[in-house]
Amino acid sequence: MRVRIFGLRLIAAALAGAWTLTAALVLLVYRPGGPFDLLVGVAAGLPILIALAGLAWPPVARGDRAFAGLVWIGLGSLLLLMPSIGGIVTQLLARGPQTLLPSFEAAYPWLLALLGTSLFSGLGVAQRRLGGAAVRRPRLVLGTVLAVAATVVVSAGFTSVAIANELALRDRPAEASRYGPTVATVEPPTCDVPPRVGAAARVDLLLTGTVDRRPLGNVDLRGVRRGEDFRWLAYVATDRELGQHGAARVGDDAWRLDPRRGWRPVAPREVAGADLDAQVLVVALEAGTRQAAEDHGLAFFEGARARHCRVAIDGPGFREAFPQVAWLTGETNLGRWRGELDYWVFADGQVGRLSGSVNGDAATIGERGLQGTLNATMIAVERDREHVVVRPAG
Repeated sequence: MRVRIFGLRLIAAALAGAWTLTAALVLLVYRPGGPFDLLVGVAAGLPILIALAGLAWPPVARGDRAFAGLVWIGLGSLLLLMPSIGGIVTQLLARGPQTLLPSFEAAYPWLLALLGTSLFSGLGVAQRRLGGAAVRRPRLVLGTVLAVAATVVVSAGFTSVAIANELALRDRPAEASRYGPTVATVEPPTCDVPPRVGAAARVDLLLTGTVDRRPLGNVDLRGVRRGEDFRWLAYVATDRELGQHGAARVGDDAWRLDPRRGWRPVAPREVAGADLDAQVLVVALEAGTRQAAEDHGLAFFEGARARHCRVAIDGPGFREAFPQVAWLTGETNLGRWRGELDYWVFADGQVGRLSGSVNGDAATIGERGLQGTLNATMIAVERDREHVVVRPAG
């Protein structure tokens, strides 16, 4: 019995740690702004108290089946929490949106994890309340009632504070934003509506890769596009390449830049697919994938409202959307790689931010590599301005 109690307390401690990490990310790192952002972080910490109740009074079970059920309730809650915490970390690393008000598609794992944590602790509190000799059914009924009540109170409290803060941000005036329109009354299009390619954009793109957690390097690209004309420079520091690369097209003329020969004229077909955000929208967000896009709610970027959408993407699609990834992987076949792409559509119907990753077998990328991951973060701002694409001097 002591071994079982110790194991259940370990699970409760892990749940408390996961909820503490979540609250710390929201409270200390993810500060969306607004008058209630501190309360949003405090409300995110309420599940910690529920998990600590399970640590103090673990739900002891005499039978093997009952014990296994309790273990699976705790582990199931952890399995729901870990990917959700990873999503917050990814969002933070991508300098994500200013609000923390997800849609139901994004919120239901948190709700199920909260319900599981509450049930795990509620059964322990019920046993403490009724005594160890109490009949199993009253303990189960009381534990379930406590779990549902705790879930409703905590989720309602957090949602109320988050909604109040989101409404305050929405009503806060913003004269302009480099991301897009700041008119609060205009709703961004839904995720099943094809996003438009802007007439122009200033684009920043960061590509990184790892193999078995060992970094492959990074590609830091910055450029500008106007219509079909574009010019960009990429600072490449990877295991395969080191130096400054670039591409440009103005009218029917095209150029390539490499560290050894500088700018040189090339045929336009040699820079096909290098037109920055336009290439990503055409390849990665095609209609077939977008029809199954997940809607993750609304967000704010520097006062501009956007809709957060997510689609699946495979390795070949990732390579075609971001051809610069060749400096990280070479000609490695990414046919079995899979991942997802998050993008934010603003009120003008255009994509201003995108973040995605794919992973798969890395046997041919790094020495003795097993698992590889490629990440991409792109912003396309100032899409309503007249940008000048300058011809290379060489």
